[in-house]
Amino acid sequence: MNPYHIFKFVPLSVLQMLARFVAWVIVKIPSLSIMRTIHINMALITDKLSEPQKRALIKDIIYHQCLTSIESIKSWAMPPEWSIAQICDVHNKDILLEGLANPNGMLAIVPHLGTWEMMNAWLNQFGSPTIMYKPVDGRFANEFILQGRARLNATLVPTDGSGVKAVFKTLKQGGFSIVLPDHVPDPSGGVVVPFFGIKTLTSTLASKLASKTKCALVGLSCIRRNDGRGFDIYCYKLDDPALYDRNTEVATHALNKAMEHMIKDNYSHYMWGYRRFKRIPNLGNPYRKDKATLAVFIQSHHATGSRSGNDVNGSFTDDTNIDNRK
Repeated sequence: MNPYHIFKFVPLSVLQMLARFVAWVIVKIPSLSIMRTIHINMALITDKLSEPQKRALIKDIIYHQCLTSIESIKSWAMPPEWSIAQICDVHNKDILLEGLANPNGMLAIVPHLGTWEMMNAWLNQFGSPTIMYKPVDGRFANEFILQGRARLNATLVPTDGSGVKAVFKTLKQGGFSIVLPDHVPDPSGGVVVPFFGIKTLTSTLASKLASKTKCALVGLSCIRRNDGRGFDIYCYKLDDPALYDRNTEVATHALNKAMEHMIKDNYSHYMWGYRRFKRIPNLGNPYRKDKATLAVFIQSHHATGSRSGNDVNGSFTDDTNIDNRK
């Protein structure tokens, strides 16, 4: 028996309590890799927050990332009906329905924002999407996730040329697919464009699919409710003409801006523990740089005023604090 199946029998409230405790422990150990990654990401995209604000923000990010991880595991362990029952409200659902009705198909743009795995079961009610799947490390973990996703209506395809062709075919037939476009790609699969003002390697897959098929683009996020009881889904209409530009850099930059808008609504729910900026021109991987080198780059970057302006500086309040969560 796969040991991960134990999560099927543990109530979500108990798992969430465990996640809160893990978050508390992580915050107390600043030397942990995830803490360093979040600190660097916040330093790169923010420069006007006070130290107390930064500390509170990082606590909140850790809190949500721990909860997202445990909730995702629970959703894989449970039947789709369980995940669907966790969804409370769907905001701007008409945008999603309009996208699904597009004869050119629909591509759901799903950044690492909120508990997106919980949303998968709900979204699969609307058809049989073609989704690319990359095996994770560890036999038991991979089997567990694969079994969880196989219970849905989705057709899973590999993250290679054959998978791209399958997604393209689905869109051409008027179907839909789901893409997480904020992964760091291999150099051959990306271009360097700004994300929150930081020029970094960005995947071109979604932009190329949109340009070739003229499919509808709909942004989706699944955000935990403030009381911790259930989730709300938010739908975003992504209709900027630049998203379909034949110039891949133009289209990919437009997609990054669209994702910034989505993330800005729920900053601390984004997976800032991910090393999104590990390929920056003239710097390389900031997560492997010494403090002095990184400080020089950050100071120079903020001094030039080259940021997109869509950062956390204007979207954060002092009352965001893990210790106040119930």
